Amino acid sequence: MAEQQQDGTSAAGEASAEPAETEGDLPPEVKAAVAEQPEEVARFLDNLGAVNDLLDGTAVATAAMDDEMVQNLAATGTNLGAAADGLATPEAAKLGEAAGENAGDLAEAIETLARLQRSGTLDDVLALADTLSLLTAAMDDEMVTNLTATGSRLGELADTAADDDVAGSLESVLEALGEAGDQPPEPPGVLGMLRAMRDPDVQAGMGFLLAVAGALGRDLGEE
Repeated sequence: MAEQQQDGTSAAGEASAEPAETEGDLPPEVKAAVAEQPEEVARFLDNLGAVNDLLDGTAVATAAMDDEMVQNLAATGTNLGAAADGLATPEAAKLGEAAGENAGDLAEAIETLARLQRSGTLDDVLALADTLSLLTAAMDDEMVTNLTATGSRLGELADTAADDDVAGSLESVLEALGEAGDQPPEPPGVLGMLRAMRDPDVQAGMGFLLAVAGALGRDLGEE
């Protein structure tokens, strides 16, 4: 028993000697923290072991990467760098600023395009645009000249119709046509025409038509 106690004492002495040496190397603050919160210290050591295992696993995975994987990662990094350089331009900044200022309109436009795409209408619109582009490209100089002349003539007609006298005369003629169309007239015959010619309204209308006929004849003669 004495030998066992002596051995146990010596063993315990040796076991306690090592921590004593270790504790002697620790600062007093660390010793106090270990004494006050031993469970927290144990949890920290466990977490530290997990972190070391993770670092070891990362080192092993890095060492196991072949050349192709390294090249792919390098290419990916290069692409990301190029993308970043592409975004760091005045044009991209201006685009971002414009998108921010018109965010609502831009969102509505995107929604409209999405609906057109889902319904298939966008393809029809693009096909129509391509057709119009082809037709425009196929127009020769003569066709363009004719269209330009037609547009000019239509503009001249619009200017003429906007004249006060012309507009008033056209309004009178249109009103007369509307009144005459309410009740279709009967054929007057020769005597009916003679009686109608005595009507002051008919005489005024005939005078107007004769004036129009004279002016039309003069214009045709000038052309």
